[in-house]
Amino acid sequence: MTRMTPSEAFVETLVAQGVTDIFGIVGSAYMDALDIFEPAGIRFISVAHEQGAGHMADGYSRVSNRHGVCIGQNGPGITNFVTAIAAAYWAHSPVVCITPETGSTTIGLGGFQETEQLPIFSKITKFQAHVPGPGRIAELTSRAFDLALSERGPVQINIPRDHFYGDIDVDIPKPQKIERGAGGAESLAAAAKTLAEAEFPVILAGGGVIMSDGVEAAKALAEHLSAPVVTSYLHNDAFPAGHPLMCGPLGYQGSKAAMNVIAKADVVLALGTRLGPFGTLPQYGMEYWPKDAKIIQVDSDHRMLGLVKEISVAVLGDARGAAVAILERIEAQNVPVAAHGNRDARMAEVNSRKDAWEKELDALSAPDGSPIPPRRALRELEKALPKDAMVTTDIGNICSVANSYLRFDKPKSFFAAMSFGNCGYAFPTAIGAKVAEPGRPAIAYVGDGAWGMSLAETLTCVRENIPVTAVVFNNGQWGAEKKNQVDFYDDRYVGTNLENPSFAGIAKAMGADGITVEHPDQIGDALATATASEKMCVVEIMVTRELGDPFRRDALKKPVRLLDKYKDYTVT
Repeated sequence: MTRMTPSEAFVETLVAQGVTDIFGIVGSAYMDALDIFEPAGIRFISVAHEQGAGHMADGYSRVSNRHGVCIGQNGPGITNFVTAIAAAYWAHSPVVCITPETGSTTIGLGGFQETEQLPIFSKITKFQAHVPGPGRIAELTSRAFDLALSERGPVQINIPRDHFYGDIDVDIPKPQKIERGAGGAESLAAAAKTLAEAEFPVILAGGGVIMSDGVEAAKALAEHLSAPVVTSYLHNDAFPAGHPLMCGPLGYQGSKAAMNVIAKADVVLALGTRLGPFGTLPQYGMEYWPKDAKIIQVDSDHRMLGLVKEISVAVLGDARGAAVAILERIEAQNVPVAAHGNRDARMAEVNSRKDAWEKELDALSAPDGSPIPPRRALRELEKALPKDAMVTTDIGNICSVANSYLRFDKPKSFFAAMSFGNCGYAFPTAIGAKVAEPGRPAIAYVGDGAWGMSLAETLTCVRENIPVTAVVFNNGQWGAEKKNQVDFYDDRYVGTNLENPSFAGIAKAMGADGITVEHPDQIGDALATATASEKMCVVEIMVTRELGDPFRRDALKKPVRLLDKYKDYTVT
């Protein structure tokens, strides 16, 4: 054991876990440890708001497939993390949220910047470590890091501020290396048999394929079965867009081709997906989920198996390992694969569906003009995206319609707030992704409402020299909610119209670059200029107020008013 201060033990544990970057705002509660980040080789990235720090840690972890770390001052600094940690929870991101706490001897007295910091994270973390004394700071910090990866989700390390001081004898724990299994022999055999007998198998590739580095394994299985592939909601990068078996994403504003194809399936292999309800809801008026199909679900969390959809075979395992093992068993069966017998007819139908959807997208995206129709803007962005780009999307109408247009050949390229759906997500997440992969372009798609929540992080990019591109769709409205007012509330616009300044002008005033785009033919050049720049750049696209279908048609009804004064009114 080595004699050192608790701050040194804490920082040495971070180093042992491979931490090189931490996002946060400086605070006295952990300043003794902060003081030695730099000599330990840890870059501290000072942000504008702690929520931004949490999202940056999320983006960092999702593109690197390792820990993203955030830290802040006790009390209000820590409560500012909550939204970002909840988003990381639903994205299965191994974010480590370090929460220095008020001093241990004054807890409960209502001191300055005091609150109970464990209960507020209890439902949005996989593990919480409270350090009861300086002697356990290394042990519990290391355990939290290990569990963030093994449990695939955010963890909290809560450290009373006085526990950073003193001296202790300590050994720095080594990180655990967890090897994930493919699944049980019986369930894998059942999956192989069911797929071999399927006449129209479809693979639904989810986030687990990306997290397990399982894209190549999924490709091999799909090719052997000649099975078309669709991707789960907001995991468009779980299978290469250019592969002939790829049909596109399911879910809100996804691919009609994918939906029509999975509707024909007699067997669906749900590979690394929890089959979340929002990603399988009807879309475009289509009830596309195949009600009579056999469902094989592969997930590394046993609680997800059969939770949302009734399944025929449950495989508790790693997506990559399961795909490899299932393929091995199909090949070892030495019996004909049923889907081989009708391959040509199936692929003809698949290609017909893909061609029809592409033509429909072309027609939807054709209108010209200034301001620019949103779908035209999205199509022009799609054509101009660098091949290795990382794209983050915020919540909102135009950003969500982008689900139809975002296609990737490389995994770990697309990051969204998943089912948590919070505003202000995309830009800070892109910053974290850029820090983790500085050689790849990082592009955030943001609506003007959500941009108001996150534009302060432009200062972070300028101060820290992080050249991220923010594409801001300026249509002067909270579009997603306004669509509900159009459809359900007789065009009574309460709180949804926005008066915006020039966002490109604000970017320039903050020390970044800014480009205003008013015509479709300017979009490609603007994006190329922004992504090639060594400075953060806001590409402000002036778009029309045209709106796509609402998110929550399933959760809204025409209002009923019983009081006379509410029955018939207008907003002026």
